[in-house]
Amino acid sequence: MRTGQISYPSWLRSLERRPNRPVRMETFIRKQLRMKSHYVVQIEESDNVMIAHVERIGRRQLVCGRCRLPCNQTQGRLQDRTWQDLNLRNIVLKIRYRSFRVCCPRCRKVKIEKVPWAEPWSRVTRALAAAVAVLARKLSWLEVACHFGLDWKTVAQIVRFAVAEGLRLRRWKPLHIIGLDEVSRRRGHEYLTLVYDLERSRIIWIGEKRKRETIDSFFHWLNPRRGRSIHAVCCDMWAPYADSVRQHLPRATLVFDRFHLVRHLGDALNDVRIDEVRRLGRSGKNALKGTRFLLLKNPWNLTAVQRDSLFDLTRINRRLVRAYLLKESFQLFWSYHSPFHAKRFLQSWLWQAAHSRLDPIKRFARMVKTHIEGILAWTTLRISNGTSEGINNKVKLVSHRAFGFRTATYFMTAIYHVCANLPLPAWA
Repeated sequence: MRTGQISYPSWLRSLERRPNRPVRMETFIRKQLRMKSHYVVQIEESDNVMIAHVERIGRRQLVCGRCRLPCNQTQGRLQDRTWQDLNLRNIVLKIRYRSFRVCCPRCRKVKIEKVPWAEPWSRVTRALAAAVAVLARKLSWLEVACHFGLDWKTVAQIVRFAVAEGLRLRRWKPLHIIGLDEVSRRRGHEYLTLVYDLERSRIIWIGEKRKRETIDSFFHWLNPRRGRSIHAVCCDMWAPYADSVRQHLPRATLVFDRFHLVRHLGDALNDVRIDEVRRLGRSGKNALKGTRFLLLKNPWNLTAVQRDSLFDLTRINRRLVRAYLLKESFQLFWSYHSPFHAKRFLQSWLWQAAHSRLDPIKRFARMVKTHIEGILAWTTLRISNGTSEGINNKVKLVSHRAFGFRTATYFMTAIYHVCANLPLPAWA
């Protein structure tokens, strides 16, 4: 060999001598659909549709549709079935094949063979199903169906299968802090109960309705072994939630949500404002008009004009000022880290609220006194349902972009698919 020449291996020199031939469409479809025992016989083309006719290669082994065992014996064939695949630009690609009925030695029955390009009883290929499942996390099911030229029920079936597989394949890690909340499904006080993993910011369980039985069914599904790792539960002050948690998780600390408590205090302040409007008549209505959100807003977020309006309001109505000052002084509770000092502060505040001569504030004080242990738990654990409220906004978006769901099953499936971070099936 001369100096300066490069020696190439023999297999690379053979590739250089091989002519650059285009890939046949039949070969391309067969490789893309991962066919081992089948091949494309012919392709039938029309204006907007391309149909690939598939047949079995000789007497190669077929796979049982139930146990996935290779089978040699067959017993007849079914009628022609058609599967829709991903489009080739603007051309709809369909696969047509007559499936065999195989004699499975393991099942000891005659079963339908499993084709490599689709799931059993599916009318779309696995590639199209994977594209539908990914896009269904961003768009409504109807928009996905229009995009791929499918029926709405076909998209729903694909998403339900993806959710079922995702729930089966998701990896479980010990739960330490969970949150309980509800979202409205439709008008008429119909709710869904959602359980969150507050450490990982994901939904772990969804139940229909908002009852004690719903929470009980979650703990039965969770089982006591998994429940032993939970040391804190955050929820609102609804009695069925608290009773169920105390029964099934006696060792866990129950923390009442900070945001729900502040909302109840804001509602009490607004009720005082409404009572003052009714008591003062037309003059009071003109003076207190447009002050609802002014009173609920944090002082450091007020603009200069709003500060002037609030100052003028303090000179007009003393009862409303008393309620506003009680609302602002209660916010100091969230800065305490010691349960002893926080309890002393709450007792002092409750005494002031009980002697405020404001009925809505008194009702709020009685509620705080009843749930004081769960409220004081905030000082040591510092957890709230803020993460779940953010996920709830995402759940509402799922409902709004679909203009609602007729059944709770479809709504729960959509929530799992979008908000639960489930792994997608291993589709092609």
